[in-house]
Amino acid sequence: MIPHNDFVETARVYCDLIDHLDGDDTVWLEQLAKLLPRLHAAVAELDHSKSIEVSYSLEQDLDDRFELYNRLHLLLGERDPYWLEFDMSSDDQFMTGSLADDLTDIFCELKVGLDMLEGHPEKTHKALNRFCSSYKAHWGQHLIDAQRHIYELDARNQLHS
Repeated sequence: MIPHNDFVETARVYCDLIDHLDGDDTVWLEQLAKLLPRLHAAVAELDHSKSIEVSYSLEQDLDDRFELYNRLHLLLGERDPYWLEFDMSSDDQFMTGSLADDLTDIFCELKVGLDMLEGHPEKTHKALNRFCSSYKAHWGQHLIDAQRHIYELDARNQLHS
């Protein structure tokens, strides 16, 4: 399989999982624990050398983004926040992260690229460029943070509510 097809398929699986979450699903974090490393491996296989930097913007509707964040935040409950142990703000305060925020930002970035591909195979290069540049500029850090936090939840047997 061509690496970009692998990535696109994994991105679709991720977006479908997030799109179809409901409050009764108790295994979705386990699915994410398996899916996020696959997404990370798939994006690493893309040819980042040919991507040109594109200006980053919040193309997703902010209301939709906030609605998704709220839904994930409520679903995650106490499993949402985490400490960023080595990050300090300029006034030496510890900073916190949010798994709901990480998952929302990954979803929104992937969705923009997938929407570009939908019915427009001629835009494959543009969409792949978008995936690579937005990964480096934004959602890559969210992916790493989400993987780390889900690993910690799993290690403490807290993936299930």
